[in-house]
Amino acid sequence: MTPFLFARLRSLLVPFFLGVLTVAGFSPFDIFILPPLALAVLFRQWIHAPARHSAWIGFAFGMGLFGAGVNWVYVSLHDFGGMPLPVGVVATLLFCALLALFPAAVGWLQARIGGSALRRLMLALPALWVLLEWLRGWIFTGFPWLALGYSQAPLGPLAGFAPLAGVYGVTLAVALSAGSLALLAEHRKLLSLPLALLAGLWLAGWGLQHVEWTQAQGAPLTVSLLQGNVPQEMKWRPEKAVATLDLYRDLALKSRGRLIVMPETALPMFIDEVPRGYYEQLAAHANGLGGDILIGAPEFDGKNYYNSVLGFGAAPVQIFRKRHLVPFGEFIPLKPFGPWLVHQVLNIPLDDFARGAENQKLLEVAGQKLALAICYEDAFGEEMISQLPQATLLVNVSNDAWFGDSVAPWQHLQIARMRALETGRYMLRATNTGVTAIIDQHGKTVKLAPQFEVARLDGTAQGFAGATPYVLGGNLPVLLVAAAMLAALRWRRA
Repeated sequence: MTPFLFARLRSLLVPFFLGVLTVAGFSPFDIFILPPLALAVLFRQWIHAPARHSAWIGFAFGMGLFGAGVNWVYVSLHDFGGMPLPVGVVATLLFCALLALFPAAVGWLQARIGGSALRRLMLALPALWVLLEWLRGWIFTGFPWLALGYSQAPLGPLAGFAPLAGVYGVTLAVALSAGSLALLAEHRKLLSLPLALLAGLWLAGWGLQHVEWTQAQGAPLTVSLLQGNVPQEMKWRPEKAVATLDLYRDLALKSRGRLIVMPETALPMFIDEVPRGYYEQLAAHANGLGGDILIGAPEFDGKNYYNSVLGFGAAPVQIFRKRHLVPFGEFIPLKPFGPWLVHQVLNIPLDDFARGAENQKLLEVAGQKLALAICYEDAFGEEMISQLPQATLLVNVSNDAWFGDSVAPWQHLQIARMRALETGRYMLRATNTGVTAIIDQHGKTVKLAPQFEVARLDGTAQGFAGATPYVLGGNLPVLLVAAAMLAALRWRRA
């Protein structure tokens, strides 16, 4: 290896470890100050690097961020998907490398734009980061995990921007803070602009946290969230089906909440295969409480399979079908090659679900209208707000057992906190192994069930009415702001 190549490789270690460090800004660590600090150092590296090296710096940062932050994909592929260890490692690395292309693109584009440190740090880099992060959450059905805005929920002052502009608005505030810090280090004589922006952002975020964007509607609702803690490797075994049904029936019959919620695919059989007496027993209990029960289970309508939630009790029977499916996990892209991968390399049951309709009617149960999300649907803010402002409560049912004892369930909890912040609504999360939680309209956890235990989380949730600015405008305003920042660069150059 030549000294030049060795020096280049060594120069990539710093952004790589910055990416690793950034993961500590997310749950379960929640050191929200780390992402803007790490990004500030990365920004300085970019403005001093040769243009041809900037993409590699971004790629190294991305490999650190996603390699440390989403390596739990390996648990799904190997431990529960049956993928051989070497293939699982390679697949996980390739997945992280694909995600790392987005910060690599930020580095390459900002180098192409060029200009002074001031222009790049305060306009180009924050705008590009937001736009590429949004693109990652949209292209190829999207993977918005570890968007920097999530790191601020709910403790960081910058989380105050969530009801105003959503998670990408918070990301923009993080990136602008990083640019300000980098500019302070870059131009010690030029203090007024970055200091004013930094102070203004954090004080404004703190102030926005004290704004009540929505209003309580009706009396608080008693709820019971059920956590069966069924091991993933046992979940679909036919000999375990009866025990699983008995487990959830017993948990439900001991519940006192007007709204009882089971996790995603809690019942390991199709909705129409569950014994009629099972439903009758649960319906009678829910009726006795003057409420309803939600059950996650697969559904077959004679033509298509769906990942569904069934609601019944005092209210009429209702069904919600999952709309945003997981590639390879719930539907097969690249049809000529996908089935071989899923059936021969992986061991995934029910891998060809159909998408639920986009305009499904809200579930009306226990006196509330629910904005429902199944599994990682709640990672897509604009899809969640499509059910608002009519919905009074947010509900997420999930099965994060696929990720074992990793950070993924805690990251998913933080995503749910962001959805509560953005919408000014309570979020109820019922999961198979955790993290089952009641989250208030400020994104704070009201009550939490212990992970990897059979549990029933009893508590209260308040319905809310009204609309935050984000509910009304979605992601478009922050994307327009980012585009305007890039346009300002061109205008200044003209």
